[in-house]
Amino acid sequence: MTPTRANRTASGVSRRSGERLHGAIARDLGIAIVSGKHKPGEALTNEIQFSEMLDVSRSAYREAIRTLAAKGLVESRPRTGTRVLPTDRWNLMDPDVLAWFFEGEPSEVVVEGIFELRAIIEPAAAALAAERRTEAQLMRMESRLREMQRRTLRTVEGQSADRDFHQTLLEATANPALISLASTIGAGVRWTTFYKSRKQRLPADPMPQHWEVYHAVEAGDPERARRAMAVLVADARAQTAEIVRARPNRPS
Repeated sequence: MTPTRANRTASGVSRRSGERLHGAIARDLGIAIVSGKHKPGEALTNEIQFSEMLDVSRSAYREAIRTLAAKGLVESRPRTGTRVLPTDRWNLMDPDVLAWFFEGEPSEVVVEGIFELRAIIEPAAAALAAERRTEAQLMRMESRLREMQRRTLRTVEGQSADRDFHQTLLEATANPALISLASTIGAGVRWTTFYKSRKQRLPADPMPQHWEVYHAVEAGDPERARRAMAVLVADARAQTAEIVRARPNRPS
């Protein structure tokens, strides 16, 4: 999913270029759920009513509900219909769910949770990467940083390069459990950066901290890599927290 505007179709479903109908329905409903428009425990409109209301097929609606159920947002049962699940059942770090949160104004709890996770995982991952990285991974990290430097974080391309740098670093740990978190961490990086960009509050120059992480990994210095990544995450956390705290009537 990319941070681009969706066009609203004649049916009323906002659909991005190339997006399948059930994906667009799932995204619209997902945004409505994570933003609080549909509360936990609330029953969603049944498939017949929804299909007639928006003039879409029942199969597209059912597939959208299956997508949301797989992400822990809803549960469907015979006779009782589809209900929104409590937030502790949501897969908050699913890349799509994160994207839906950041389509609007994410809650302070969600934002802080992302950075707590990053602060726990990424410094330790950087230390392991310094010991285990391959030359190919170093080349990929350097390439992504150069792309990020050239494009800047104000562009989708620059934000994608930033995400890829962090994901490659996790892959360089050669730890299957950490590697499984790569898309989650990458999504957290991508969407918090997108959020700061939308608010015009990006750091003046994010590159020195990123290059310091890279050079520590390249040098095979685990403690230097750990410290550099801890500083990078802490600064990003402080910048984002400042934006969230400054919002009037911010969601909790």
